[in-house]
Amino acid sequence: MERAEPFVDFYEVLQVTHTCDATMLEKAYRHFAQMYHPDHAETSDLDKFQAVTEAYAVLRDPSKRAEYDQEYRRLGKGTVHSFPINEDIRIDEKDAVADAEIHEKMLFFLYKRRREHPEEPGVLAYHVQGLTKCSDESFDFHTWYLKSKGYLEVTEQGMLAITIEGVDHVIAMSRTREERKLLTKERAEQPMRRAGD
Repeated sequence: MERAEPFVDFYEVLQVTHTCDATMLEKAYRHFAQMYHPDHAETSDLDKFQAVTEAYAVLRDPSKRAEYDQEYRRLGKGTVHSFPINEDIRIDEKDAVADAEIHEKMLFFLYKRRREHPEEPGVLAYHVQGLTKCSDESFDFHTWYLKSKGYLEVTEQGMLAITIEGVDHVIAMSRTREERKLLTKERAEQPMRRAGD
């Protein structure tokens, strides 16, 4: 593909691998197009919106993508997403516990929002990320997990909102906590009862 301008890695722009299918490509495009759209005051970025739109326009067309991929491979871009062979795959257990706490915090926040504002339950991802105080990569992981579980959805306006499954999960977590509190209280009172006998 002959280009007068510097080569742009469209896969990097959409944050997908060069082997991704059409479905993943569309999901990535929709995500970033909504995020950078001029209508979203908090996250709008016209340059990034145009870059995402251009990347998708080329990669969604099979013939244009095939032509682009020839240049992509010629420039040796096909390995940019590979992982180092010696990468440490162990994870600190504290990280997993911290992740669970972030998931709970996000769900409780979105539960409260939907309960108090049922007509406008969505919240900009930017605000939810601010609540968690985590990096873009970590936040993407958390939203991916909660969406995959069915606890979280992206509204037509591109905002995050809790689903009915998410509401059920929050209620179940709250019940479990209450049951544990009662059990702990009963155990603490047992020695006192025995002493009084």
